[in-house]
Amino acid sequence: MSDDLAFAGAAKQAEMVRAGEVSPTELVQHCLDRIGRLDPQLNAFRKVLAEKALLEAQQAEARLKAGEERPLLGVPIAIKDEVAVAGEVTMFGTDAFTEPATEDCEMVRRLREAGAIVVGLTHLPELAICGFTESATYGVTRNPWDPQRSPAGSSGGSAAAVASGMVSIASAGDGGGSIRLPAASCGLFGLKPSRGRISFAPGLEYWNGLAVNGCLSRSVIDSALYLDITSGGSKEPGAPPPPERPFVESAQTPPGKLRVAYSTLAPRAAAPPTVDRVVKDAVADAAELMRSLGHEVAERDPDWGGIGNNITPRFLRGVSETVDEVPHPERLESRTRGFGRLGRRLPDFLFERALHGREIDAARINSLFDSHDVLITPVMGGTAIPIRRWEGKNAIRTVIGMSRFYPYCVPWNHLGNPAMSVPMGIAADGLPLAVQIVGRPGDEATLLSLAGQLEAERPWADKRPPVF
Repeated sequence: MSDDLAFAGAAKQAEMVRAGEVSPTELVQHCLDRIGRLDPQLNAFRKVLAEKALLEAQQAEARLKAGEERPLLGVPIAIKDEVAVAGEVTMFGTDAFTEPATEDCEMVRRLREAGAIVVGLTHLPELAICGFTESATYGVTRNPWDPQRSPAGSSGGSAAAVASGMVSIASAGDGGGSIRLPAASCGLFGLKPSRGRISFAPGLEYWNGLAVNGCLSRSVIDSALYLDITSGGSKEPGAPPPPERPFVESAQTPPGKLRVAYSTLAPRAAAPPTVDRVVKDAVADAAELMRSLGHEVAERDPDWGGIGNNITPRFLRGVSETVDEVPHPERLESRTRGFGRLGRRLPDFLFERALHGREIDAARINSLFDSHDVLITPVMGGTAIPIRRWEGKNAIRTVIGMSRFYPYCVPWNHLGNPAMSVPMGIAADGLPLAVQIVGRPGDEATLLSLAGQLEAERPWADKRPPVF
């Protein structure tokens, strides 16, 4: 089979299965063959579930013969190794867990119900803390566009798998940029949904509400389909109501004339941000593109204020609580244990003040959306970082370094707004460029509609890494 099948996308693969152009077994085997050939170079997968996947492919073929229609029937997908997959130990990028999950988490259950076939579990840094995908246990995950660059993190394994065509779509989580940073680094589309859009069941929330579930894909329609399948059922505080129409319909419908703000001003967190000219130029390019499409575009900086003073305590306390839940903490990297100590040393009053400050920050910063529908910013301070950039650094030096290069994403986890990374061409160094586009809380529909328009104007899904 040709590489075109691998890069066709989840929605198209499902369509091909329904039309009888490819069988689920053929599709899964094609996916497994690519993993066997490419993953030794990229290190995207922690575990490949070949035998189970082929068995599920046979079951999918029986469902097809019975006339069943499911939106992802027979389509192979990958799951980031941070959520429960029945029968598998969720390792969270460590070797500190030993008990297999007794059942799928709600997101995986919904994906299986839609007919998707889980072919493997993808790498992440320990406990999903860092913006790169490297660990002492599992080594370095590499970017298909340049193996000496990182796919970012924490959903780096999922990004590498999708960008290289090993799977068409993969689950991802985002507690401070972990969908958008890998998407930007690997030339993918990545939407961080609103807080509570996708359930964490059987859990309630993660990192005290900073984290959300989502996916990484090559196209807007694939992410919209994933969101339609997995959203709903969350009991998390602030979870948005269901959309007025399916997200796939929004992605296929032009947004009309939007009021677009753009800014390259970064909020300050632990240290002053470092932002390359190339990503500022990408924002200007995106603004001009939207102007050419008839949108009303103006430069306007968010009123960041002292938002970093509230983000940092929430992040560190969330990380420390995660470290404290590990059954074998002695097996964690020293840096990970260092993150835990930082959070434990945080006075309770600072954490409580940060939680209260979130509402104040949201009222101030989201006032921008009284006069604008969306906001464009950079995703990160440059193109994909070199691998091992923070290797050997302790927790403090790592968090300071990350906060300087990755300042733009985490505010929207703090506030709960949906935000997406949209491809915006290739930089002079041969690596993908992207911009972040942020919407009002609960308004993924407008973002997907706009993203669909941008994708139609400047298609990106056919751009593939030169080697893979």
